[in-house]
Amino acid sequence: MSGIDLDRYGVWVAIAVMAVVTFLIRAGGFWLMGHVPLTPRLRRMLEVLPGAVVMATVLPLMVRGDLASVIAIGAAVLVMALRRNDLLAVFCGLATVAALRAIF
Repeated sequence: MSGIDLDRYGVWVAIAVMAVVTFLIRAGGFWLMGHVPLTPRLRRMLEVLPGAVVMATVLPLMVRGDLASVIAIGAAVLVMALRRNDLLAVFCGLATVAALRAIF
């Protein structure tokens, strides 16, 4: 049989293709933004973009999630406000939701 043996190499080929596509998307974004003049308006938009992405991820969890999810998000927000440490906030949020779901 000619071609790639999907049983043996299919997963690795898929991972390699996804890695290349991810790299090209990221590199393309840097290349494209190198040709865009950064006006004050665009700079402000890029500064608030990470917060918008986080809200777009968290808000559906709060609306459709259970009480443990809402409390965990609150704990993560509190830790972020107090310590300004993203990784610590994520860890505290995950630990809170895991503990609450284990208890209840």
